[in-house]
Amino acid sequence: MFVGKNSHLGHKLSAAGLLVTLGIIFGDIGTSPLYVLKAIVGTHDIKVNEIKGAISAIFWTLTLQTTIKYVIITLQADNNGEGGIFSLYTLIRKTKVKWLLFPAIIGGSTLLADGIITPPISVSSAVEGLMVLNPEIKTIPIVIVIITLLFGIQQFGTKFIGKFFGPVMFLWFSMLGILGFSQLSQNLGIIESLNPYYAYRLLIDHQMGFLILGAVFLCTTGAEALYSDLGHCGKDNIRVSWIFVKLMLILNYFGQGAWLISHQGKTLEEVGVSNPFFAIMPEWFVPFGIGMATLAAVVASQAMISGSFTLINEAIRLNFWPKVKIKYPTDLKGQLYIPSLNWMLWAGCVMVVLYFKESSGMEAAYGLAIVMTMLMTTSLLNYYLILKRYNKFFIIIFISTFAILETAFLIANLHKFKDGGYITLLIAMMLMATMFTWYFARKIRNRYLVFVKLTDYLPILEDLSRDLSVPKYATHLVYLTSADNRQEIESKIIYSILNKQPKRADIYWFVHVHVVDEPYTMEYKVNEFIHDDVIRIDFRLGFRIAPRINLMFKTVVEDMVKKGEVDITSRYASLNKNNIIGDFQFILIEKFISYDNDLPFYEKWILDIYNILKKLGLSEGKAFGLDSSSVTVESVPLMITPSKEISMKRIE
Repeated sequence: MFVGKNSHLGHKLSAAGLLVTLGIIFGDIGTSPLYVLKAIVGTHDIKVNEIKGAISAIFWTLTLQTTIKYVIITLQADNNGEGGIFSLYTLIRKTKVKWLLFPAIIGGSTLLADGIITPPISVSSAVEGLMVLNPEIKTIPIVIVIITLLFGIQQFGTKFIGKFFGPVMFLWFSMLGILGFSQLSQNLGIIESLNPYYAYRLLIDHQMGFLILGAVFLCTTGAEALYSDLGHCGKDNIRVSWIFVKLMLILNYFGQGAWLISHQGKTLEEVGVSNPFFAIMPEWFVPFGIGMATLAAVVASQAMISGSFTLINEAIRLNFWPKVKIKYPTDLKGQLYIPSLNWMLWAGCVMVVLYFKESSGMEAAYGLAIVMTMLMTTSLLNYYLILKRYNKFFIIIFISTFAILETAFLIANLHKFKDGGYITLLIAMMLMATMFTWYFARKIRNRYLVFVKLTDYLPILEDLSRDLSVPKYATHLVYLTSADNRQEIESKIIYSILNKQPKRADIYWFVHVHVVDEPYTMEYKVNEFIHDDVIRIDFRLGFRIAPRINLMFKTVVEDMVKKGEVDITSRYASLNKNNIIGDFQFILIEKFISYDNDLPFYEKWILDIYNILKKLGLSEGKAFGLDSSSVTVESVPLMITPSKEISMKRIE
């Protein structure tokens, strides 16, 4: 019987939970008013029907895409309280549909790639508000400094400043609503935009109407992040707080629309403003508004960074990503820090700022990758609804509606490719290549692993442990095994013990780690094949649990000692007499591809890239949290496909 339990508890609806949700979940979507209408209007003349059409399109996008698809339906697909595209994949991979791997990896890669745009566009849009006060100010250095400080503090954890995210975002959303309402009172005609007919007429009548959808889509880019962060707050808190958030967002968009209509026939440049968001503020309020916008941008960026850490951590557990160093800077549950990813994201953000220079340029690159993520989520969600036995007609209508809607957004965003969208897609393709290579290379290697029956070798292991003519290698010898079947063991491990310098030990331990589809499972099972001689421990860990095997193994052994199941005292007479604990030595079998193999070209290519990636990542010992002083690494050749026999002639 397995020992342990799922440590994840559901998040109950509460006032504190709602406040935390505002700070964690809605940062990305909450900063969209900074740039959406600015992107829609651009340098064109302001026309009443076009503004009403744009506002109508924004309202119905938030209603259909964010509210119905994500808040109401997609949040139902929670994996023991956790969300995100990889969590969704783990829920449905039991269907045994092999191609589902592709939308999962594509969606994860595009989400991570588009996230590189979030800090630059949010911070730049906020800081550019300073140009209202001083048109000559240089914003690029300020943006880079803020982004650098944000990434710099990640290594210390964000537990302290995280306490302020909720109140900051509450003030931010309240400010959005109040500013928007103040403009509404001056032009109530904008309320007509609630009628979807205006959005329809925009697409039909405007020569660029369909392409405007690419800018409209920016209002819902944070919806996927909303689902990814489900585990931090719980769906009840997200759903209730979304009522407040959506109301404040709609008020602000409608307020900006009312202000734009009052300046019909002119361009933003002719009006003397660069962004309608700051234009709706009273002049005395602008400095405070810029400060609040900057704080909100920092919160949105922090949510993206934390989400990226979580995404890569899940990818590692699912064998989509090379093992890299993961740190836990605070005792806050779920908070982690990945140095390599942190500085990779920082470099990407700085390059985006330097390349585009202004937020208007970033708008062109923003959204193309994320709409691909949404399409991938829709395809996975289809199988989830089937798995949960939803009504067939509901599934057809739901999936068809959002497949058409998101395909339209994708086509509308494709024109952004040459204007900068290629950058995020290029990054996404590099991430996809890494994930696919790592996954399929491990498949190729594991396909040819040879397993033998452990029971066939138990008498030999027992004899070896008692053979005093063989020098003792260690009191306790521990091997990590990939054999899922507890009755089997890799032939390479048996070869290591018996043939490659025979290793006598008092107790042989075999440890197996199995990553399960639940996020926070921590269980183990003990199988004692020979009392005080051959023992196997199986760990079942959730895909969000770091496999700190050194600590976990120690905990299990201590528990077994307390129960009298094993004696770990040294078997050396002098040490045993004084109750000294015996030494533990871990052996890691590192398999490499032998040059004697005759592989197809594409498999050689995949394995070559895999070896490069492996060198860039952590060693197996560090990845499993083992103490390097007690770890021995043995390299053994992996014979996959034997090459043809060599015909040689002997001469006298």
